[in-house]
Amino acid sequence: MGDLSIQYAGNDREGVAGYRRVWAADCGNRTLRHMSASAATQAPPSTPQYPPRITAELVKRLVGRIAAGIADGSEPKTVTTHAPFTGAPIADLPLSSPADVAAAFERARDAQRAWASRPIADRARIFLRFHDLVLDRQDEVLDLIQWENGKARKHAFAEVIEPPLVARYYARRAHGFLGPRRAAASLPGISRAVEVRYPRGVVGLISPWNYPLVLGVEDAIPALIAGNAVVSKPDTQTALTLLWVHELAERAGLPAQLWQVVVGAGPVVGTAVVDHADFVGFTGSTRTGREIARKAGARLVPYSLELGGKNPMIVCPDANLGRTVQGAVDACFSSTGQLCVAAERMYVHTDIYDQFVPSFAAAVARMRLGAGYDYAAADMGSLLSQAQLDKVHAHVADAVARGATVLAGGNPRPDLGPYFFEPTVLTDVTEDMVVCTEETFGPVVSVYRYADTDEVVARANATPYGLNASIWTGNPRRGRRLAARLKAGTVNVNDGYAASYGTIDAPMGGMKDSGVGRRHGRDGILKYTEPQTIVVQRFVVGVEPPLGLRFDRWAGLLTRALRLLKRTGHR
Repeated sequence: MGDLSIQYAGNDREGVAGYRRVWAADCGNRTLRHMSASAATQAPPSTPQYPPRITAELVKRLVGRIAAGIADGSEPKTVTTHAPFTGAPIADLPLSSPADVAAAFERARDAQRAWASRPIADRARIFLRFHDLVLDRQDEVLDLIQWENGKARKHAFAEVIEPPLVARYYARRAHGFLGPRRAAASLPGISRAVEVRYPRGVVGLISPWNYPLVLGVEDAIPALIAGNAVVSKPDTQTALTLLWVHELAERAGLPAQLWQVVVGAGPVVGTAVVDHADFVGFTGSTRTGREIARKAGARLVPYSLELGGKNPMIVCPDANLGRTVQGAVDACFSSTGQLCVAAERMYVHTDIYDQFVPSFAAAVARMRLGAGYDYAAADMGSLLSQAQLDKVHAHVADAVARGATVLAGGNPRPDLGPYFFEPTVLTDVTEDMVVCTEETFGPVVSVYRYADTDEVVARANATPYGLNASIWTGNPRRGRRLAARLKAGTVNVNDGYAASYGTIDAPMGGMKDSGVGRRHGRDGILKYTEPQTIVVQRFVVGVEPPLGLRFDRWAGLLTRALRLLKRTGHR
């Protein structure tokens, strides 16, 4: 990726004035001409720079919760994590070995037997206490999330509110989901059928770095309430956040050893988790999800996968412009765009394109980037790492080199921190550009013009992904009709993603290459159970006729019974 020079150029074809970024020929130089070389090359601090509410003692205590070196008592290898805001070190984390993972599963399995025997109400009460503890200590975990992940505080707060919602939902509804359920027997009065649910055993959960609190705990909660033990492997970069919530769960009353946390590289530790789990939950890339599905399938172990997305946002001609502009900013740039349900493709109807797009670009250009630990510090934070910055930069550079127009952003910001990148709006994006079809997972959105509904439905669905979509319209009925035509696991009308994700009573997950299985709702807890059907016959009734009846008479009697059951509305 090369240096950047800036020219003002009107986009006559679309009637939108924009900034055309022209990349210089020197592709080896990543320093921007308008930024000082000292800002781009300043060495990061060499010691931890603790956020306001985080202490060295807390970090040491959390690190001590990692299941590493437990298999043979040997000193584990360590890895140092670094803060995205500054590049300064955070902590030296011990790495779990495959033997440690096996030992963690053994410990969890031993604890699970007693846990499963406890009444559902006892298990649920622990998570109602957990609900309150998260809310009471939210400032502490907000600092941790920002320190490890680099997102703005308001986006970190979006993580804090989700675990209490999930905890309360499943704690209050667990008995209805998990208790014995009477099933309709095929022959009323003769048979009585009951469905019962048993925990699967030990659930292995592999969670990513982009939402370390939400994605680290919201699958663990229903798994534990259902009577399972859990072994979690968080992303190493954001392990402290999950370890914090792990400690909080035990303070709420969760038995020690029931929930284990292992840390290490996916190909080593993640593979070991899949090798030992009775159920596997994974959130991450489609490529890794396919590999997990292959390995779990070989063991005939069930799994749930929430994978990638290239999510469309459709702006209808009757959309409220002011509300939609703000909604689009949130949909595209929350958590610096590092959000699986974020909008990366925006389709704007031609009737309002020339009004909406300049307003949206101007709102994006006004966004404040920053690294503070308070709500007023910034509208958007940092990317996670150099790898994330390189990917985002490459997608924008490729698009501009092939003729795309940058209406806002487009630049790294090393003057703010090592991994900052401006929120970016692109137009004139074509299918030969990687940003058009590949998931960027960063603060970049491509805007397209469309003319009619059939066209936009076809374009929105023209992707191997199907995770989330959003529709903006002044007519809710139109929005529902259009939503039903989109191939996405969740569709939001007049919201980007939060409305569907926050509806805990409804399933959330992806279609097509965006995943298998669902979290939330009834599906989100029953997947962690093994169903058993028990049918008790009051009389011995089978295929053979009773009481010496001839078979033809018996067959006729059963035939008339079936017709009667249909006429009387029996299910």
